[in-house]
Amino acid sequence: MRVGVLGLGEAGSLYAAGFVENGWSVTGYDPGDVPTPEGVERAAGIEDAVRGCDLVLGLTGAKAALAVAREAAPHLGPATVYADMNAAAPGLKGEIAQAVTASSKAVFADVSVIGSVPTYRHRTALMTSGPGATVVADYFGALGAPVEDLGSEPGAASARKLLRSVFMKGLGAIIVQTVEAGRAAGDETWVREQIASELAGGEGTLERLYTGTAKHGVRRAFEASAAADLMADLDLDAELARAIGHVHRLAARPEGLRAVPRVTDELLAAHRDVATANIGDAVDRLALLDSGIRPLWPGARAIGRALTVWTRAGDNKAVHEAVRIAAPGDIIVVNGEGDTSRALIGELIAERAKARGAVGMVLDGAARDVDVLAEIGFPVWARAVTPAGPYKFGPGHVNVPVAVGGLVCRPGDLVVADSDGVAVVAAERAGSVLDAARAVEADEADRRARIRATTGGQAASGGES
Repeated sequence: MRVGVLGLGEAGSLYAAGFVENGWSVTGYDPGDVPTPEGVERAAGIEDAVRGCDLVLGLTGAKAALAVAREAAPHLGPATVYADMNAAAPGLKGEIAQAVTASSKAVFADVSVIGSVPTYRHRTALMTSGPGATVVADYFGALGAPVEDLGSEPGAASARKLLRSVFMKGLGAIIVQTVEAGRAAGDETWVREQIASELAGGEGTLERLYTGTAKHGVRRAFEASAAADLMADLDLDAELARAIGHVHRLAARPEGLRAVPRVTDELLAAHRDVATANIGDAVDRLALLDSGIRPLWPGARAIGRALTVWTRAGDNKAVHEAVRIAAPGDIIVVNGEGDTSRALIGELIAERAKARGAVGMVLDGAARDVDVLAEIGFPVWARAVTPAGPYKFGPGHVNVPVAVGGLVCRPGDLVVADSDGVAVVAAERAGSVLDAARAVEADEADRRARIRATTGGQAASGGES
C-alpha cells in the first residue's frame, strides 16, 4: 500500500512515520525547508507525491488546501482516496471535494483529527465523512486509530471538529491569558497551580495547552475563525469564537499578549498588495464603503490604522486635532455627515498629516486642492470636490466610533483603500480576513489561468484550421 503525504509539518511528519512503521510505502512533499521523516521518499512536487497512491493525506493547512487539491487531482488514480485532514469550514471541504472529483475519478474523504497528534501520533482519534469515509476508517483503523464514520456528506466531520474547537481552543486561550496575567502580576507559580489542580493531567495538560497555543497560534486562529463562521451559520453569536481566535493570533506573535495595536505594522505590510475587492468578497461584500466615496487621484492606495473623526458638516476643527495627534501608519477617517458644500481638507492640512506619518484620509465629505494632493502623493478618498473652504468652530470628536460611507469604523480598525474604493475591517478580524482575502486572490488567479489556458488552446486550434 502506498500513501502520499502533502505537508510535512509536525502532524504530517508524524502520520508519515506512522504509516512507514506499519509497512506502507510513503512519499511526502512540502515546499518548506522541513526535515523528511526516516523511511519517507521526498517527492519533488505534488504530482510525484500522489502518483500511484492508494491514499493521499492533505495536511497543508486550510489556507492552501483548495489550491493543493486542485493541483493534485489530475494525477490521482481511480482507486485513490484523497483525505483532506485540515481543520477547515464545512463549505471549504465541499469545494475541495468538488475539485477532486472534477479532475479525477478519485474519491474524497473529509477527515478531522480529534486529539493531540504529538501525543498519540497515527493512533489519534479521527472522524471522517464523504464518499471515501469507509475506506479511510479501514486504513486508519488498521493503524490503531479510533475512527468514527459519519457518512457520505463532505463537511460533516469538519463541522463536528469545529464545534469541539470552540471548547478546546477556548481552553487554550483562557490558559494563555491567565498565565500571562499571573506572570505580569508576579504570581505565575500560584496561578499555574490553581489551573493545574482543575485539569485532568494537571501541569502536563496545562503546559501542553499553553505552549501549543503559542506554537500553533496562526493555524489555530484560522480554525477558530472557521468555528466562528459556523456559529454564525447556526444563528448563534460568534463573538466568543472570534475572540478565541484573536488570543491565538496574539500568542503566536513575538510580543505575545502585550498591549500593542491589534493591527500591527506587520499586518499593515501584509495587506500592501491586497485588493479591496478581494477583502469585500472575503466578507460577503459587507466591509466596503459606498461607491460615492472615491479616490481623488488615479493610482491612490493606502493601508493604515483608523484615526477617527466625527465633525459637524462643513467644519474641520476636529480634523486639525486628529492631525496633531496622528502617528505613523494612521489613516484619518472622517464622518463629515456626507456634506459636500465645503471642503474638510486641502493641501496644507494634507502636508501636515503627511509630515506626522499619516498614510491618507477617508472623508464622508468633500476635499479640495486635488492637483496638489496628487503632486505630494497624499491619497484622499472623498465624496466630492469643492473649492469652498471649511468652518473651524467645531464641535467635533476624535478617536470615537464613526459612521462613514454606510459602515461603522472604530479607532484602530484596519482601513485598506485603492482605486476601487475603501474597505474597513474590524481590528480583531484583520488577520482572519487577510487569510480569507488571500484565498479569494488565489482562487481567482487559478480561475484566470484556467480561462487563459482554455482560450489559448481554442485560439491555437482556430489558427490551425
